[in-house]
Amino acid sequence: MLKVGVTGGIGSGKSAASIRMEELGAYRFDADKEAKEILSRNEQVQKDLIEEFSTDILNPDGTVNSQKLARVAFANDENQAVLNAIIHPHVFESIDRQYGNVLEKGVASLFVVDAALIYESGLDQHLDYVIVVSVQYGQRMQRALKRGKLKRGQIQKRMDLQLPEEAKSKMADFIIDNNGSEEDLIKQVGDIYSRIT
Repeated sequence: MLKVGVTGGIGSGKSAASIRMEELGAYRFDADKEAKEILSRNEQVQKDLIEEFSTDILNPDGTVNSQKLARVAFANDENQAVLNAIIHPHVFESIDRQYGNVLEKGVASLFVVDAALIYESGLDQHLDYVIVVSVQYGQRMQRALKRGKLKRGQIQKRMDLQLPEEAKSKMADFIIDNNGSEEDLIKQVGDIYSRIT
């Protein structure tokens, strides 16, 4: 079973692409969701984060406040690197464990990792293929704003901390151009899926 990464900047539509792969028969591992779960349940991770970023990231009950953490972590490259160094090894472990489970059960043709930071984390070295979902800047910003979770400045900050789309595209095995319609996206995903399965 091949291990395939689907990545792209904030607002690119990487999750829409990986969800479509899941509909076609792939197993989808949502790395961003897993990172949030690790953050909420792993006491060692919480301890490490408090050690690095102080108690400013905590709720009154002593648990890590993800919004406060995001504000600190996305303030600059150094803070983001610290956060990633703490969380990524645990996410990698989860990917390997889940890949083993899926392989053993034989329930999927592909194991798809949906993750924003595939190249930045070095995860690409552990994958058979990487698919980059590419979108023009204006569209990415509009889509990210539409979600209503982040303000324009916060989105821009996250974009600035991610590897530029051009660099990701140069390293990609496959590129999905998501500047068109949903039908275009579905067709491109289907074409790639049939080529690698």
